[in-house]
Amino acid sequence: MEDHHVTSMSEDYERTCWGCGLRLLLATYSPIFKCGWCGAITTEIRTRKPDSVCFSQWRRARDQFFIVVLLLFMSFVIGAGVWAVYPTIFSISYFCGGFHSAITAILAFTTISSFCLSAFKSAGAPVPITWGSYPVVGKNTLENYTFCTYCDTPKPPRAHHCRSCKMCIMDMDHHCPFIGNCVGAGNHRFFIAFLISVVISCLYVVMMTLHTAFHILPPPQLESLPSTYDSVSSKVLMQILAGISSSILSLSVRGLVLLYLAFACLSVDIGIAVLLWQQLYYVYEGKTYINHIGSSKNSVSAEKGCQNILHFFNCPYFSYRLFSIPANAAKLQESSYKIL
Repeated sequence: MEDHHVTSMSEDYERTCWGCGLRLLLATYSPIFKCGWCGAITTEIRTRKPDSVCFSQWRRARDQFFIVVLLLFMSFVIGAGVWAVYPTIFSISYFCGGFHSAITAILAFTTISSFCLSAFKSAGAPVPITWGSYPVVGKNTLENYTFCTYCDTPKPPRAHHCRSCKMCIMDMDHHCPFIGNCVGAGNHRFFIAFLISVVISCLYVVMMTLHTAFHILPPPQLESLPSTYDSVSSKVLMQILAGISSSILSLSVRGLVLLYLAFACLSVDIGIAVLLWQQLYYVYEGKTYINHIGSSKNSVSAEKGCQNILHFFNCPYFSYRLFSIPANAAKLQESSYKIL
């Protein structure tokens, strides 16, 4: 009598790596797998559909609109500030007028130049690499690389595809519609310099406009104050508000422009200061905004610390000693791509 033994045969699934072109046999089917030779990650999961033509045109028009609004606001602040503030400044002394004119020129130049560099400089495109052929792709040369189905090119682990720019951006932080460009490895430093310049410039405008408005604002006309304490809390407050309102209504066009510049620049200064603090905090943690919200699972992040900020601004090595940072921490891992 013959014994019949039944054994289960595991079915292998044949897959092809996009990085080196090798055919791999997988024990189980998986939509995501990593090549053991080149290190490339192959995935069949498409995160989203390609954008329609109308949606792309809307994003482009939105960016152009915000750029025009920002340029008009900067031009108005510079022009209206000079027209409304400097007659009073020069009336004090010519030295005071020349000194503040020099500060205005420096702040205007740094703000506009940093804006142009962050808006028109490439945000950082990945360097073209050889892929798809086993004889020319070395071992582990595409470690943690994925394939961008929108660009039809390999995507490094620190890169993200931007729907507005229609390209992959190295170390992408976010797409800023006010500069019409992504903030990435190529222009992140200029973008933060632009934010710093805006914060300082708006603070300077607020101080100068309030100082000038204090000199040209007519004093409020207050009536005789009541003698009893019970009526002070209500009547005095009403008289002060009425006096300030009458003074504001009696202002000239120059005075109204000064008040508008003060409140507008103060509002912008608060918002930009919050954004600047957020950007510097992400740099301190060694990550970007996209890494923070968790949209990239295979991105590379450095350890948090002041060395990230010093490395971000290309500070010399002696500055690391000021923060008691070890010398080996100063030599951070250099990026394996070329900023185009």
